[in-house]
Amino acid sequence: MAAPEVHHLFHAPIADHSFSADRNTLAVARENNVDLYQKSGKSFNLQDELRGHDKTITGVDIAPRSGRIVTCSQDRNAYVWEPSKSGEWKPTLVLLRINRAATCVRWSPSEAKFAVGSGARIIAVCYFEEENDWWISKHLKKPLRSTVTSVAWHPNSVLLAAGSTDGHARVFSSFIKSTDERPEPSAWGERLPFNTVCGEYLNPTAGWVHSVGFSPSGNALAFVSHDSAVTVVYPSAPEQPPQAVISISTQLLPFADLLWISESEIVCAGYDCEVYRFSGDASGWQLTGSLEAAKGGRPGMEQREESALNMFRSMDLKGRGGGVEDTKLKTVHQNTINTIRVYQDAGGDVQKVSTGGLDGRVVVWSL
Repeated sequence: MAAPEVHHLFHAPIADHSFSADRNTLAVARENNVDLYQKSGKSFNLQDELRGHDKTITGVDIAPRSGRIVTCSQDRNAYVWEPSKSGEWKPTLVLLRINRAATCVRWSPSEAKFAVGSGARIIAVCYFEEENDWWISKHLKKPLRSTVTSVAWHPNSVLLAAGSTDGHARVFSSFIKSTDERPEPSAWGERLPFNTVCGEYLNPTAGWVHSVGFSPSGNALAFVSHDSAVTVVYPSAPEQPPQAVISISTQLLPFADLLWISESEIVCAGYDCEVYRFSGDASGWQLTGSLEAAKGGRPGMEQREESALNMFRSMDLKGRGGGVEDTKLKTVHQNTINTIRVYQDAGGDVQKVSTGGLDGRVVVWSL
């Protein structure tokens, strides 16, 4: 397996990152700006900055086909950025109508809409209104009871999954008559007016749900939560109990993000600073290893727990700690991984993923 490509961009946390479809442009959310990097050989060079937000940017997403960039921030605003003929990026303010920070943003697969999660117990589903030439939003509210931490789209661009700090992962209909085509009936529902709740799943320990995602077919939902568990849901039929709800408990630190790489495989990453693989189906799921172990030279999970214990025991006995060698992790990322994105896929088969972390690094992993 090829060694991961490591791009150490700066010494500051990366809140979110997104690559263009040709993988030549990388957008990175850093503090109040979005930095745009251009690929040059094997490295990325800073080319431009998107300035417009006046508080920390929490989400950025590049639409694969149109190349439009959407950003959201703790300043309660979102912008859609489009390149002008002169090559400059022109921002358009989106009317979110929220009174708390925006927390995450993702384009729908159709690119006609995007969803913005917020601390106002609201998801703003945004679409372009041709008559008035502006981006407006409709609100998904009930039964959200707390901050929305993540959003993910179903392949049909109508169903939307959301994770929240109230311990729930939910599936909503975001059908907008003027924008969407009527979706095909599925296990999630048949008639899907806006704000229909098609599924609501409580994490077993009521821990915060950090990330959600639909499988490539849209027929399964996965979410990760603060109790270090990964839960996979297989719906059976509208308004019926699910066919299976499988929760995989781990001894690892909590995961911050997940990504389906096929119908039977998921990768997760978070506070352990590395990327783990899970595989399974409706009959059961299991943790199958780490991408770090795959590149060679990494101990197994039990050995790592033992070596960490020995390290702290040694520091305690010798009364030292805090030196560079003591604090350097044996992982590629040197701090929490925030986001995992698809980097390269062929016909739905994901071949490479990228991760962004609090260490200012974006790493590309071969699967």
